[in-house]
Amino acid sequence: MSPPEHASGEVATAPARYIPRQGWFWRREIPTWCLAAAIYGFWFSLVWFHDALPWWLIAPAAAYVTAWHFNFQHEAIHGWRSAPRWLRTAMVWPPIGLWLPFEMYRRNHSIHHLNARITMPGQDPESFYHSQSDWDRYPAVWRWLLQANQTMVGRLLLGPWIRWRKLISVDAARLVRGDFGDGWIWARHIAASGAIMAFVTQIAGMPWWQYLLYFVYGGMMLGMLRPFLEHRWGEKPYERIASVESNVVFGVLWLWNNLHIVHHLHPTMPWYDIPGYYRANREHLLALNGGFVYSGYLDLTKRYLTRPTFVPVHPNV
Repeated sequence: MSPPEHASGEVATAPARYIPRQGWFWRREIPTWCLAAAIYGFWFSLVWFHDALPWWLIAPAAAYVTAWHFNFQHEAIHGWRSAPRWLRTAMVWPPIGLWLPFEMYRRNHSIHHLNARITMPGQDPESFYHSQSDWDRYPAVWRWLLQANQTMVGRLLLGPWIRWRKLISVDAARLVRGDFGDGWIWARHIAASGAIMAFVTQIAGMPWWQYLLYFVYGGMMLGMLRPFLEHRWGEKPYERIASVESNVVFGVLWLWNNLHIVHHLHPTMPWYDIPGYYRANREHLLALNGGFVYSGYLDLTKRYLTRPTFVPVHPNV
């Protein structure tokens, strides 16, 4: 596995070569198959036994499993090489979060991993930055919302709505304009979402509004936490990639991609190998990303609960 390159073409010095673990258990990636069983079993149990659970338990549990599934989709994009692509896609494709077709997420996220483009508006689909010319044209209320989205409370409460707006105004709007390049993707996604809601409401008997509130909106709120500050502008690509050294609850939820510098350095590394690699190479990794590190999500909350992480105007665009 060759080390990645900086924007200038200079090869980054990898902290240490990643050597996959040997043995049948690891070659077959059994932890990832167990992960799949845990996520879908957890989701099914919450839906099926919703009547027996109080709202204050099902709400965070539903948000957790939906965000967990989204990170499972992320794992299937990069890793899980013991399974062919069609099987990986089939395993993560069911849209239990309803809002985003997996094929579109895979396409956009693959573009994001061109490291030299990270944070660049118009080039990185996952950037929160805007060009100065666009920013100057925005109405004052939209600039305020984008600034608020850079606070922790804003990202959790407003972030899902801003993301839905982008989905509608950019992706779905292509269909309205007569561009049906993604039409089959949307048709499959809508059909699958309808089947999920039919199971939820007609078979499991869960009210539709509860699923939308607890699983869909709650899952998106929680899912907004990981990318809250995993990227910011830096002169070198790896200085734009954070490390959030959180606990095992969030580590498992994000499949350890909170240690995000490792993921961009070795995108195909299995999720369960990331924490060990990070511990063994922490000093070199933090030197590579310029000390862009936080001690956890409580640390981020204390710093940025109501204070913007940065003004979302890219300094070089």
